Amino acid sequence: MSTPATDDPTAEREPTTPDDADLDSVEPEPIAPSGDGDPGFVELPVVENTNKNKRGRRPDWLRVSLPQGETYNDVRETVEEHDLHTVCESANCPNMGECWSRGTATFMILGDVCTRSCGFCAVKTGRPQDGLDWDEPRRVADAVDKMDLDHAVITSVNRDEREDGGAPIFAEVIERIHDLGATCEVLTPDFRGMREPCETVFEAEPDIFNHNVETVPSLYRRVRPQANYERSLKVLKWAKEEGLRTKSGIMVGLGETKEEVLEIMDDFVDIGLDVMTIGQYMQPTEHHLPVEAWIEPEVFDWYKQVGEEKGIDHVESSPLTRSSYHAEEHV
Repeated sequence: MSTPATDDPTAEREPTTPDDADLDSVEPEPIAPSGDGDPGFVELPVVENTNKNKRGRRPDWLRVSLPQGETYNDVRETVEEHDLHTVCESANCPNMGECWSRGTATFMILGDVCTRSCGFCAVKTGRPQDGLDWDEPRRVADAVDKMDLDHAVITSVNRDEREDGGAPIFAEVIERIHDLGATCEVLTPDFRGMREPCETVFEAEPDIFNHNVETVPSLYRRVRPQANYERSLKVLKWAKEEGLRTKSGIMVGLGETKEEVLEIMDDFVDIGLDVMTIGQYMQPTEHHLPVEAWIEPEVFDWYKQVGEEKGIDHVESSPLTRSSYHAEEHV
């Protein structure tokens, strides 16, 4: 097996591998007062990064076809007609052409402005100016019905300015999709580690509960400055304890070591995770973190083999894998 050559900046760091006692002690993140009478949040702007990708242009295995075809156009029209957002567009997903041409899309609810500013993400960041859109669940369900989907994926921005984190909208979307006879995966925020909004989503019984840890613990400060690895594990552990099928994913090529990826797999096995996704990080703009390494396809194959041998039920691992890639196969 060949492995990509890279000067790994985290090689000497010890990855964090919390046990159950550590997870139980993780405290929820409070909403800080903003000074204007409304709940506030810590907003870290995306810092302009003018560094080019350190590994040069994308290799051939990451080149994708341009979106086209009648089905692709139908999906776009349906999304626009129902005034919806998709993470496919907001996050510049490389699989948009393939997925939309198959008649599938990942709907992004709770608006298109996120209260966090992760270094990898192309979604707009800031303080949302609007409250929740309580008609959104109906419009999402109408779109799912019109597209005749058997399986729908729902994700969202973070709404840290709200105590409920937008969880009631998640719950109603799940219920409406189930009413159509379709299955539903949700890819949720961590809800700041608050149990109540998590329970709101759990009680709606999504067919898959997905929450991404995104990267290895040693890179959190740079990649997910407003998140906490142990908190994310705790949310996934709660979901599993409620009897839900659980899923989480990471990006590689940000400077992690292979050993750190295997440590995450061990943590996932410890909390009973069912599905893991692993994909190549691709810098969406020059304002975001640069790519540290292009990981070769053979390494992704190896990750899949090792993860499943460790006890994860299904590992979706390839350069182009994203959270909802082939999601209908994960139910």
